[in-house]
Amino acid sequence: MRASLAAALLAAPLAFGAVQPWAWGTLAAISFLLLLVWSISSARQRCLKVFWSPLYVPAGFIFLLGVLQFAGHLTMDSLATREALLKLSTDLILFFLAGQLFCGPTSTLGPVPNGPGSGAAGRVGKGESDILSAPALRWGVVVYTFLLSLFAVFQFFSSEGLIYWAVKSPGWTFGPYVNHNHYAGLMEMLIPLSVASALPALRHRSSAAVVGCLILIPVASLLLSGSRGGFISLLAEVSLAAVLVFWFGPRRARRLTAAAGGAAVLVAALLFVWMAPRHIAERLTRMGNGTHPSDVEMGNRLVAARDSLGILRDRPWLGAGLGSFAEAFPRYQSFPSDFLWDHAHNDYAEALAETGFTGGLGILTALGLFFWLAFRSLNAKLRHRAGRMQFAAAMGCCGVLVHSFADFNLHIPANAAWFVVCAALATSTDLLRTTKHSDEFF
Repeated sequence: MRASLAAALLAAPLAFGAVQPWAWGTLAAISFLLLLVWSISSARQRCLKVFWSPLYVPAGFIFLLGVLQFAGHLTMDSLATREALLKLSTDLILFFLAGQLFCGPTSTLGPVPNGPGSGAAGRVGKGESDILSAPALRWGVVVYTFLLSLFAVFQFFSSEGLIYWAVKSPGWTFGPYVNHNHYAGLMEMLIPLSVASALPALRHRSSAAVVGCLILIPVASLLLSGSRGGFISLLAEVSLAAVLVFWFGPRRARRLTAAAGGAAVLVAALLFVWMAPRHIAERLTRMGNGTHPSDVEMGNRLVAARDSLGILRDRPWLGAGLGSFAEAFPRYQSFPSDFLWDHAHNDYAEALAETGFTGGLGILTALGLFFWLAFRSLNAKLRHRAGRMQFAAAMGCCGVLVHSFADFNLHIPANAAWFVVCAALATSTDLLRTTKHSDEFF
């Protein structure tokens, strides 16, 4: 089941970010099937152990709010709300499964002496260890991130507006994504996980250069995508991680953080300058007003977010309905545009417009619980490999949350799937309890 869930996560971005109905429908079907298999497996073993997360409460509340909107005909677009509920249920299932499959121990099974079902079904974990420390998982993340970014770079230099050198796209494509900002959103989550996974290999001088290349190419590809939101989000991740590691990490980690972090940023910047065409470099230097012919202007995004709050003013408690933004927004749009604004380019404003203050309360509660669970006990987390993976997952979520002020990565099914899995890893309260010893990497 772990392999199946990992395969679904790895495949989703390759299917154009799973934005097309066949892609997100397949992802939904796989998630429901995995939940069914997990339930049947637990029933057959007569052992149902659920790793609880406080985030289940606000997540369930928001889902029930959407059900109320749909069942009570309180939405402006019932078909869009139904689709949004299906996508949200997919993300909730993936969040739940990630918490059960990746946040618990992996064990070698042995018979339970004198236990119920002894000699037949009774088994217990023997020699437990945390799954996030497994080399196959860690290096799988590193290799996948590197290969995906390498493909994106090659495609950028050898294909003009085509995905996989064959599929025409109306947007500013990068990698397998129609929109370069959404590729950047995925990299914001994969790069921290890749760095945390590769840290132990940096102890060996013979492998440090290779590992550094595996990490720097993804960073350079994010910059090469030309996403200003991605650049700012990555900068926020690096800054926040440096401060937290310096403040809460072991003393030996501080010097390593300053040296390795500074060198990595410098080398990635030099690699980007060497590879990047002039118009990409100029775009990143003009954060406030640079535009692209097929890109939504930054000024219009700010106005659209403000106009979205007009929906909240008219429907303050329940909003326009999940997924109904495209139907509701045109009557509140205050600026001319050739683009169809199916999203607000601000996930927070769009969420308030669709769910009102009631949904806003659930979202605020979820964010508060996330930050509390993800960043407590950092001293302990930074001394374990599994804890550092949790920390990296939290950094990836923070990057997407920053990017969400200027884009809609959480409405891209593949990115939303990675986000909820990272959130499950970052907020697990049971993971470090299964780790028996600290890792003295620092």
